[in-house]
Amino acid sequence: MAVHRQLGPSHRENIYQRDLQEHFIQAGLAFEAQRLYEVLDSLGNGSLIGYYIPDFVVEEKVVVEIKALKGLDNSHLAQVIGYLAITGLSVGLLINFGLRSLQYRRILPPQKTQEHRINRQWLFIPDWLKTQNESTG
Repeated sequence: MAVHRQLGPSHRENIYQRDLQEHFIQAGLAFEAQRLYEVLDSLGNGSLIGYYIPDFVVEEKVVVEIKALKGLDNSHLAQVIGYLAITGLSVGLLINFGLRSLQYRRILPPQKTQEHRINRQWLFIPDWLKTQNESTG
């Protein structure tokens, strides 16, 4: 909330991310910014298909995903649910700095996390993996 109070709603997401990171440091919180989580195929072959990259994992307990948009929709909720399914963490926090009032949602993982493990909209596939998949598939 302090970040939004100071900066307001007019910045790009990376500005909020950097400022929030400084607040985490000042508060003495352990966190990882943009940690890569491997996403494996749903067939159980163990093939890497890409990565999920949440904005923050705080204290190895909370996934924090930030946005700077005019509003949130179900795809943003699905993004955090996918992150919870992959990380095994018990709570997610979706924060939108893009509105005049700070918008935030606490998100709990679904009971059947397997159904939410792969959401291709939020999957990051590096060029080397695209090339590898093209040559094998």
